[in-house]
Amino acid sequence: MQIHLIPRMLKCAAVLAFSAWLAGCAAPQTKDYSAFRAAKPASILVLPPVNDAPEVQASASVLSQATLPLAEAGYYVMPVTLMSETFRQNGLEIASDIQDVAPAKLKQIFGSDAALYIRITRYGTSYQVIQSATVVSVEARLVDLRTGDQLWDGRASASNQEGGNNSGGGLVGMLVTALVNQIISSATDAAHPVAGLATNRMLAAGTPNGLLYGPRSPLYGKN
Repeated sequence: MQIHLIPRMLKCAAVLAFSAWLAGCAAPQTKDYSAFRAAKPASILVLPPVNDAPEVQASASVLSQATLPLAEAGYYVMPVTLMSETFRQNGLEIASDIQDVAPAKLKQIFGSDAALYIRITRYGTSYQVIQSATVVSVEARLVDLRTGDQLWDGRASASNQEGGNNSGGGLVGMLVTALVNQIISSATDAAHPVAGLATNRMLAAGTPNGLLYGPRSPLYGKN
């Protein structure tokens, strides 16, 4: 290699390194909220979540905890009991069938501006030799019932291990603790509070890439 080329190569390397640093410091990509802001939904119909997890109680658990963060965000939320009973009287009780109902039909029946479609991808406790972890993962999309357009989508996960583990007692203690936790989780729905954390994390307004505040919130139009 010719000696006079070395300074030029070093200069190029420095430019590339600086460009990479700038890219790393650039603001993260955010969602396009133009359709959301234009639609200005004031009321939301939360549909029964489609459950991809083996635990049958997952859908009811997530559904029961999905309305609170939406109401706190400033939206009127259709009562879950009214929604469920309306579908039941019309012969629809399976979440996937309910989510297949045309947006225009949902608008005609319930009068809501938008509907929230939730899917549960993980729910429950798994025993992994020296630890027992309860994890819930959910995803959702908000659809304008007047046009059928998607206004927003999001996802979140939560675990009962987020606060860390106490490893006191050594390996035997960890094995016993994991086994006891697994037994307790099997006897009770240990994933229910974790589902609440994941659902609130996904549907909280004002967070990066989260929902916009609704018209009932004093922060409406400020994010």
